[in-house]
Amino acid sequence: MTAGLRAPIGSLLREWRQRRRLSQLELALAAEVSARHLSFLETGRAMPSREMVLRLAERLEVPLRERNRWLTAAGFAPMFAERPLDDPALRNARAAVEQVLRAHEPCPALALDRHWNLVSYNRAVPPLLDGLAADLLVPPVNVLRLSLHPHGLAPRILNLAAWRHHLFARLRQQIAASGDAALAALHDELSAYPVAPGTAAAPAEPAVLVPLQLASPGGTLSLISTTMVFGTPVDITLAELAIETFFPADAASAALLRRLVDSAPAGAVA
Repeated sequence: MTAGLRAPIGSLLREWRQRRRLSQLELALAAEVSARHLSFLETGRAMPSREMVLRLAERLEVPLRERNRWLTAAGFAPMFAERPLDDPALRNARAAVEQVLRAHEPCPALALDRHWNLVSYNRAVPPLLDGLAADLLVPPVNVLRLSLHPHGLAPRILNLAAWRHHLFARLRQQIAASGDAALAALHDELSAYPVAPGTAAAPAEPAVLVPLQLASPGGTLSLISTTMVFGTPVDITLAELAIETFFPADAASAALLRRLVDSAPAGAVA
């Protein structure tokens, strides 16, 4: 994008303030600046310093990728690097991810990027994907698409209505927080998938925990998921990486997971 087409910093600031549902006064108080100065920044009557850009972005919880955009719009160099996970500079982070995935066996665990694409996984994952449509397993594998596509896991999910509602709620929260156009497009794609009558209906009451109930040749797997993220990343790749871990919801599921992993080929995390 050329400089002439680049969004001004004031427009970006106002867009994110409104996305966070804050008034100028509320943001000014949080950032310890005057509401007048903040108004001048939004209208372009004043330009922020590099420190002010980063302070306002921090108060608004702007993602690191977007903070680079803010810095560039304000005339400064980007601050946060974006390197692939196999970059030598991220060797320790990659090792930490692999250690978490392996340590979680025999329960499934997978690492995802910001668009829900599969980055890595442990040995408990492939047995659950056996027999799915080959085109859905061509990298980059999108986990949401794989879960909800009629040729993916959807026919095997016994509580598809509740699980579908749960995934869409998470996706909408992520879109609201990030403003990511690719996630919005993914939401539209998933929404267009054909579903059985009643599947798209929302649960009568929101559940605190929504287990994934998955049919398998060995019986029904009931799994509870949690998500882990890096606490204080300074690299965009790490900031956008999430580790999704699944735990058995009952003793039968725990025993079944053990059998599935014991029969899976040995090997390193993908």
